[in-house]
Amino acid sequence: MDWLIIIGAIMSLAGLVGLVLSAVQVLKAKRAGLKDDALKARMQKALVLNMASLGLSFLGLMVVVLGIFLS
Repeated sequence: MDWLIIIGAIMSLAGLVGLVLSAVQVLKAKRAGLKDDALKARMQKALVLNMASLGLSFLGLMVVVLGIFLS
């Protein structure tokens, strides 16, 4: 079941990369000096990426734990 651990680690790393990308998007949006509506739209896009990345990271960690239990 080592392959489950490897797949879970890859999923978790992909989720971590997504979290970093969403943080970068938020920083760029705040530094751009946009008006409220445009800033809100960019924040909503970053929120979607953030939540998807968090979910992927969580699932990856669960796969790692499952792989450890089955090993």
